[in-house]
Amino acid sequence: MMESFTPWTLFVDVGVISCLLLVCKWMRVKLKLMQKFFIPPSLAAGFLGLALGPGGADVLPLSSYMGTYAGILIAFIFGSLAITSQRNEEQGASIGRMWAYSQAGLLLQWALGGLLGLLVLQYIWPGIGAGFGITMPSGFCGGHGTAAAVGEAFKKLGNEDILTLAMTAATVGIVASVFIGLPLIKWATKKAHTAFITDYDALPVELRTGLLVPEEKRPRLGTDTCSSISIDSLTFNIVVVAVIALGGYGLSKLVGLWVTGLELPVFSCAFVVGVLLRKIFDHTGALQYTCPQTISHLSGMMTDFLVVFGIASIKLSVVVAYWQPLVVLLVVGLLCTLAYVLIMGRLMQKEYWFEKAIFTWGWFTGTMAMGIALLRVVDPDMRSRCLDSYALAYLFIAPVEIALVTFAPIVFTNGGGLWFAGACLLGGLGVLGFAKLRGWMR
Repeated sequence: MMESFTPWTLFVDVGVISCLLLVCKWMRVKLKLMQKFFIPPSLAAGFLGLALGPGGADVLPLSSYMGTYAGILIAFIFGSLAITSQRNEEQGASIGRMWAYSQAGLLLQWALGGLLGLLVLQYIWPGIGAGFGITMPSGFCGGHGTAAAVGEAFKKLGNEDILTLAMTAATVGIVASVFIGLPLIKWATKKAHTAFITDYDALPVELRTGLLVPEEKRPRLGTDTCSSISIDSLTFNIVVVAVIALGGYGLSKLVGLWVTGLELPVFSCAFVVGVLLRKIFDHTGALQYTCPQTISHLSGMMTDFLVVFGIASIKLSVVVAYWQPLVVLLVVGLLCTLAYVLIMGRLMQKEYWFEKAIFTWGWFTGTMAMGIALLRVVDPDMRSRCLDSYALAYLFIAPVEIALVTFAPIVFTNGGGLWFAGACLLGGLGVLGFAKLRGWMR
């Protein structure tokens, strides 16, 4: 029986997740293993929620709405970026590099899955079906949401197995994003590829444990800009972010009414609304009454909850079908994705290349929540501005991703898989060529 949602459902979910965060924060302070791999409490709490929640042992009173919370929190996070981000002359080029880097990687991953499935795996295991190969990119880049969309489309076209395979790929991608991503971060600190954290042995105690022990190292949370007799400063800053997030939701729905079947991601629309509101604030002088430090802390709080809810809402009740070709597909997909994000990240990103590469690894193999989680390990204060560039770049990536998810099941079912995969390959290479001509590639 489907559970009903009430405000108390949200209350219990937030309370339980808060308890997990508190426990995992204590673990980060006490356990050397968590310190060694820079595992943030939010990441550990997410896996604890996954193990003990409805997707695992089901001993915690968590609801099935946790995945919805993650989508809402992302809108708040990206809405706050427009207020806290700093403008510079390299912003346009930074967005262009992030777009080319992400767009080419997305297209090449779909090309790899389609061609590997059709030209190799189908001849070794003839019964797997024409659409088998694209279960890897549909599960990796989009996570369980895209996997479900692609699987349901194939199901309507008569292939019910794709749904299980795509969901399995999404689950494997989530796990791989963490258990490959964290050792990768450890390697990067040893090789001095990280800009904001150094080798573990050189880290001060407060960075390893996460506690600011000396009082002089505790910065101010923010600055009061409003008199509490009218409205509390914290309330005012929360209101600004909430208005931006709501505006992003409204813009996304409005675009869907204008163009049937097209619904832009709420978080990207929230960033656009935030940019517009910031311009209004700039011209009216209202910007001085917002506190970037306070809004940054609000964004950090929402990111912590986003990571926990995103991981804890993973559905592990998937049955691994066709395990032999699936293992080959997923291993090849992970290795090629890893090679792409490291090699092309270093070539295409002018600064903070590893921070942007590890974020891209997270969302290329798991979800954007995983990308944010890994990014926070190497960039705790978000000084690389990776998410700023990604938010606007994704506005141009989203239509392509929507087209892939929409048309791939139809084309592969009707025998046009090779043409589809070939077009993805040419598109990915074309984007890289365009980046080279624009000077976005070293």
